[in-house]
Amino acid sequence: MMNFKFITIIIMSCFYMNVGVKHFIEPEWFLQIMPPNFPHHYEAVYWSGFFELLFGFLLINPKTRQLAGWGIIFVMITVFPANLYLAVTDGAAMNISKELAWGRLPFQYMFIGLAFWHAKDN
Repeated sequence: MMNFKFITIIIMSCFYMNVGVKHFIEPEWFLQIMPPNFPHHYEAVYWSGFFELLFGFLLINPKTRQLAGWGIIFVMITVFPANLYLAVTDGAAMNISKELAWGRLPFQYMFIGLAFWHAKDN
């Protein structure tokens, strides 16, 4: 029987790889929440997508899992301003509800916590 940690590793690996690919297929979706005063919007979207894809892939292998976990933490911290911008616009940046925009923020902490857990020894 698979243990809970391994299941979360597989789920999060698939999640990050899927979102990473989406950065390249639909960059406009992510551009909506880029704070206007940040430079190089397209480049930031592509780089964050690259690293989400890379770290999602590296998360699968126990030998690269620690690197992936810390990399995911770094990515989550660097993309937080975009998620915060969505919240402070009360969802207007993506035309979503205020509640959904603010409700997304705690998930960033959950993702960081999972990445930290995954980075630790099995």
